[in-house]
Amino acid sequence: MAKPLLRAEMISKKFGGLSALDSVSFSVKSGEITALIGPNGAGKTTLFSIISGFLPADRGRVLYDENDITGEVAHKLAHRGIARTFQIVQPFLGLNVLENIAVGAHLTRPRRADALAAADAVAGAVGLGDQREKPASSLTVSGRKRLELARALATGPRLLLLDEVLAGLNPSEIRDIVPVIRDIVDGGVTILMIEHVMQAVMRLADHVFVLAEGRVIAEGTPLDISADPRVIEAYLGQGAAKRLPSETRHG
Repeated sequence: MAKPLLRAEMISKKFGGLSALDSVSFSVKSGEITALIGPNGAGKTTLFSIISGFLPADRGRVLYDENDITGEVAHKLAHRGIARTFQIVQPFLGLNVLENIAVGAHLTRPRRADALAAADAVAGAVGLGDQREKPASSLTVSGRKRLELARALATGPRLLLLDEVLAGLNPSEIRDIVPVIRDIVDGGVTILMIEHVMQAVMRLADHVFVLAEGRVIAEGTPLDISADPRVIEAYLGQGAAKRLPSETRHG
């Protein structure tokens, strides 16, 4: 059985009088895709920011590969092998696609030639191989999403945090990027993803945690989650819950 690569224990965070996270605990097994789902405002991105070192927790701890990384800053966590994407993609518009990806590769490859060679391989892996020399400013929404994914992947992570990487894509674009994400995991990278596109969650995730109002209200396989009355009431709704089982790769 795969061991947890990441564990969050009793994470809490307040912003003024607002409790964004209330004693959240969950784990991510090595070699799997774990999904965090839930309504807007549930605390998902806040949790990501704490795990990836962009935000301190008020209480609780984060363990990565059995090491306590609570409070470590983002650049140190990147060197440990934790990378993340962001909901709002912000490529370096003055650089081309390959140069943007090389920014991530420079984390472990100081020499420009080495970083560009690594970036070239990543560009091919995420479907940007034929757009290497294009200015990042010319990419479509789908292209920019792939570029955001590539830049994080180029750091050479063991754990990749994907924050709504499918948001804003049409159904055919989502269909095309799902195998890319699966191939990343097959290549040895563990993924924790926040996602609202439930059809993709059903196809990709091995395990799902559901956040609502800053708390974990349910966890299980995609099939478990789609049938959980608490999840249906808080997030999915009856109609979506009935459609989802046919989408799962576990079914």
